[in-house]
Amino acid sequence: MKQDQFLEVVDRDEAESRWQSSLLLRVLESEIVPLDEALERVLAEDISSTVDVPSFDRSNMDGFAIRCEDSYGASEEKPARLALNEEEIRTGIEPRVEVVAGTASVIATGAIVPRGANAVVPVELTDTVGRDLLIRTALVPGSAISFAGSDMAIGEIVLHKGAVLTSRDTGVLAAIGVDRVPVVRRPRVGVLSTGDEIVAPGSPMVPGGVYDSNGRILVDALREIGADAVFLGSFRDELGELRAAVERGIVECDLLLLSGGTSKGEGDLCYRVVSELEPGIQVHGVALKPGKPVCLASAGGKPVAVLPGFPTSAVFTFHEFVAPVVRQLGGRPRQSRRSQRASLASRVRSELGRLEYLLVNLVHRSDGDYAAFPMGKGSGSVTTFSRADGFVRLERTTEIVEAGTQVEVTLLGRSLSPADLVIVGSHCTGLDVIAAAYVQGGRSVKVVAAGSLGGLDAALRGECDIAPIHLLDPETGEYNRPFLGEDLELIEGYRRMQGVVTRMEEEREVEELLADESLRMVNRNRSSGTRIVIDRLLGDCRPDGYTYEPRSHQAVAAAVAQGRADFGVTIEPAALSAGLRFRPLCEEHYDFVVPRGRLERQAVKAFQELLSPGSDVRARLQEAGFSSPSGTG
Repeated sequence: MKQDQFLEVVDRDEAESRWQSSLLLRVLESEIVPLDEALERVLAEDISSTVDVPSFDRSNMDGFAIRCEDSYGASEEKPARLALNEEEIRTGIEPRVEVVAGTASVIATGAIVPRGANAVVPVELTDTVGRDLLIRTALVPGSAISFAGSDMAIGEIVLHKGAVLTSRDTGVLAAIGVDRVPVVRRPRVGVLSTGDEIVAPGSPMVPGGVYDSNGRILVDALREIGADAVFLGSFRDELGELRAAVERGIVECDLLLLSGGTSKGEGDLCYRVVSELEPGIQVHGVALKPGKPVCLASAGGKPVAVLPGFPTSAVFTFHEFVAPVVRQLGGRPRQSRRSQRASLASRVRSELGRLEYLLVNLVHRSDGDYAAFPMGKGSGSVTTFSRADGFVRLERTTEIVEAGTQVEVTLLGRSLSPADLVIVGSHCTGLDVIAAAYVQGGRSVKVVAAGSLGGLDAALRGECDIAPIHLLDPETGEYNRPFLGEDLELIEGYRRMQGVVTRMEEEREVEELLADESLRMVNRNRSSGTRIVIDRLLGDCRPDGYTYEPRSHQAVAAAVAQGRADFGVTIEPAALSAGLRFRPLCEEHYDFVVPRGRLERQAVKAFQELLSPGSDVRARLQEAGFSSPSGTG
């Protein structure tokens, strides 16, 4: 019987159990592939050696094959003397002359040890006098010899069923003469993208459109876990076309994956098409953030999943529900993830009743512990998941987690590799220029956008090497220095002109804009230095849009350019890039705060060197619209 569970929200574990109980989960059948295609495939059966490895007694070095008994008592002062045989044994040649008492044969590394010999003496421990060999050390039986079968013996299992073949494993297979390998067939997974707003990468953007990142992300995420992923196309919200695509995918694939159209809106068709399957939808709605509207279904035991359209939600629900099923079908073990204890860098509010996975960046503090900085871009962000180090699990009963709370961070990568330089604070496109040059120097950098005040706090707590800030002291009119404590130093950065922007057709000056109550402004977030400039400009005035608070200069420019606001304050490079009219207000100082204890770090010195007068980086900043402090090049 079909279950019409449209957004009946269930617990995460209940959702997984309910879905998997409707599926025919078993390891797929095996297939034979050539050895040169076996890398990273899952072995379908045990592999036993059909040969001895090595297949002969093999010399491990250049020297002389001898009977070890003939070397007993030998020393530097009193070497043993043996007669050299005429034969010299090279690799690939079967010896003809037996080594008898009192004799020795010249032998090369990798050559067959002749009959009678039970040791090889390295050439550097010998001397030759005519046809006599002088040995200056005593040997034990087996010295410098690998005996036949000592590595692998006939009948020995060398690789077990279920092994994911590495280059070392394929080398073992080659060593025993295997050229064709039985492996588990890769799960064939079809991926569909849906929505009228979807634009294929490479096509011109249209108003209200979004480039299809989900299709690319999901196909490659599937390939990373060993699936044979097939992109079946992008489909508009047309019921007949979508239904035909789903039917085709179910016939051709072991698992079908869709993204978008999981909600209950009029244009959300995916869950309607999936509800027609048998047995159909098992779960539609999970108490999970991000990923609440995920839809999990079955078609005759085949898994079908409709993931949310927002990229971060799609990726999270993929790893939570789909990846374990793909791994099981492909014979791969469940993925185990490492975790790291950390201190939460800022207060977090969570939604009661939903399990939340809070994406964070991790930075290494000066006291040796880690700090976790929440990433606040939301489930619609394309970059959030790709740049996060891990996530914190906030239980359904959690509403507020205070700054400083110790949390367990589940790592998204295989390991946590600290960057050479950690930058926490205000973000700017000029900073991107500096960071790019730093990376080109062969070093690594991590940039965490936390605003000027967030960066200043991080520097005070020893959580970063560099904190970019642009804070104006309202009392003195001075930038940045008034905010430094005795444990912080300032590196002069660059200057950037801040001003009021409008669309090009708007010619009025700032005073007239503020006086027109019909105009809507775009503000900045409260931890930013620009917010101080804005509040100083507005005084007691609070125009419509004052609570509209994007977190970057580029977002302010986009809001005005796209007509969602009529004016705002941003920097001149962002205004020029968006084609806006710019009215200068003040030259802002964008500088870098460094904890005194980190000034002598080589990573910090390298950063300072990039900003030296006359450097290439200074020239690039100038080209991008950022001027140098007075007195520098």
